[in-house]
Amino acid sequence: MNIIHLDANHPLLMDQLESLGYINSIDTESSKAEVEKKISIYDGIIIRNRFPIDKAFIDKAKNLKFIGRVGAGLETIDVNYAKKKGIQLISAPEGNRNAVGEHTLGLLLGLLNKIRVADISVRNGQWLRESNRGVELGGKIIGLIGYGNMGKSFAQKLRGFDVEVLCYDIKNNIGDENARQVTLNEIKNNAEILSLHTPQTTETTGMINSSFISEFKNPFWLLNTSRGNCVVTKDLVKALKNNKILGAGLDVLEFENSSFESVFLTKCNSREMEYLIKSNKVILTPHVAGWTNESKVKLAQVIVEKIKEIYKN
Repeated sequence: MNIIHLDANHPLLMDQLESLGYINSIDTESSKAEVEKKISIYDGIIIRNRFPIDKAFIDKAKNLKFIGRVGAGLETIDVNYAKKKGIQLISAPEGNRNAVGEHTLGLLLGLLNKIRVADISVRNGQWLRESNRGVELGGKIIGLIGYGNMGKSFAQKLRGFDVEVLCYDIKNNIGDENARQVTLNEIKNNAEILSLHTPQTTETTGMINSSFISEFKNPFWLLNTSRGNCVVTKDLVKALKNNKILGAGLDVLEFENSSFESVFLTKCNSREMEYLIKSNKVILTPHVAGWTNESKVKLAQVIVEKIKEIYKN
């Protein structure tokens, strides 16, 4: 089969596919329109986030057998139409779940212990011990929304702390020794920390809004290492200002480009975004929770293994 690679990934991906007899081409520069002109000659696509694979693109890919996304989510692909066309969809959440779990824990500990703020104050010649007094994680109730690969990884990382972990998911019976599955209302009534591990869907887009936040019994810390569109930024800022949300660790932002490679500059100039950038109650990272040296290897390897399994005969 002929495979076109539309993003640069770890070289093991191409090397191992070649050793299995696949013919690899790489094109990380052409526009979507230019790729569409030649896509009909390819049997497989390997992509990360370069551009969306929509209905029009799929219609031009007349010989396409599979799409491999070197990442966790498939929201940049018209999943229903691809399945209708008999195209196999391959993603690799197993490849960066450990990285996401570790990063989420880092954001949480950074928030509770005011590490970013304390670091800045020391660098500015200020030795502010009392104003940088932290909060311990031990004894807290943590609620996870979404308990797939990423949620499970974060819950596993929390095992070394004296915490209670609750999880909510649309699937039944997925709780385990690391998290007790409960209703969403139970999380709203008990959680002191909320961490999002959901895919981007119509149900999760805009999920964390003023109405949702107001239903929490306790003020809480918010962590988002899933998708930026899950959180309504203006409502988050309002909750940060009135202390209903005590702090936020955000690896993703509502204003991200769909490629995840940049932020829309016009919206970045909004008052809400300016508040997040300047607030001492917020830690921001540029969609790198799953972006480690190790995950780059693991993501590529997972894609190879899944292709081997599907086409082993």
